[in-house]
Amino acid sequence: MQRFAWEKMANSKSSHSTLESPVNFTFARHETFHPRYGWLTKGFEKARENGEIFVQPDAPVELGVGKNMVRSLRYWCRAFKLLEEDNTASSRSRPASATLFGQQLLTQWDNFLENPASLWLLHWNLLKPTCDAATWYYTFNLFRGVEFTDADLLDGLQRYQTQSEKTVAKNSLKKDISCLLRMYVEQTKKKTPLEDSIDSPFTELGLIQQVGGSNRYRFRIGAKANLPPEIITAACLEYVQDRDTNNISLSHLLYDENSPGLVFKLTESAMYDALEQVSDNSEAITLSDSAGLIQFTFKGEPQELAKGILEEYYTTVG
Repeated sequence: MQRFAWEKMANSKSSHSTLESPVNFTFARHETFHPRYGWLTKGFEKARENGEIFVQPDAPVELGVGKNMVRSLRYWCRAFKLLEEDNTASSRSRPASATLFGQQLLTQWDNFLENPASLWLLHWNLLKPTCDAATWYYTFNLFRGVEFTDADLLDGLQRYQTQSEKTVAKNSLKKDISCLLRMYVEQTKKKTPLEDSIDSPFTELGLIQQVGGSNRYRFRIGAKANLPPEIITAACLEYVQDRDTNNISLSHLLYDENSPGLVFKLTESAMYDALEQVSDNSEAITLSDSAGLIQFTFKGEPQELAKGILEEYYTTVG
C-alpha cells in the first residue's frame, strides 16, 4: 500500500472505539527527561523492593538520579504501565506496586530490556488506553500527515488540548514535543560519550526520522526489521479485547484510533505479513479474504491468546 493511502485513511476518524476516554489530558509530567537506558528497569526493581521509594527524601541517592529525575522516572514507570499507584492516598505518599504487565515483562520475559521487541511492547503499552501521555497519544494516533516540523505538531496539539477541561500552557506543549522528538529521533550530529550514554533506547525503533539535517521529521511507515510479528499480533488481540467479537477487518487494525497500525506505523502489507506468519503456526488465529475484505479471526479470549503468543516468543528467543 502506498504512503498516500495510509495518510488518507489515518485522517479519517474511527467510529469503532468502545472507550469514551482513551487518554488522560496530562502534559509535561516528565520534567523534560525522556526515558533513558536503564531507567525503567531500575525504577521498577526499586519500587518492588520499596513501594514508597519515589516519595522518600533519599530517593535521589537510592535511584542514583537527580530530584527532578526521580519525578520523571516515577512518571514514566506509571505511563508505561509497569507500575501502578494507590490513588486513594495523597500524591506525595502513594505507594507503587508492579502491574501484571510489569511483572511479565521485567521478571519473566526480558529483565533488562535487551530485546528491541520489548521496546516495541513498551511503546504499545504507553499509548494504549488509558494513555497518560496526551502528546504521545495525539502524535501517533491523531496527527495528520507523515512529514512535519515541531511547529506543525504544536499547532495541532494546541487544537487537540482544547478538548480538555483545563487550560494547558503553550510552554508545556513545547516541552512535550521536544521530549517526544528526543525520545524517538536518533540525533544526527556528532555526540560526546556522555551524550551517547543518555540517549533514549526508543530511538532504536526508528519510528520517526529527521529529514537530513533540517528541522523536519518523518514517520517511517511500513515494516520494521526489529518489530517481530508476534508483537504485532499480540497488540492486535489486545486491541480487540473490549469488542464483543472474534473477528475484525484488517482495515480497522490498520487505521482506527488506538490501532496497532497507527501506533506502529504499518502498511497493509506489513500488517498482513505479520499476522499471516503467526497464524501459520497457530490453530487459534486465521486470516481470510472474502471479496477483497481481509478478516482477522481468532478463537478464545484475546488477552490470553496475546499472553500465550508473547510467552512463546520470549521463550523461543531466550
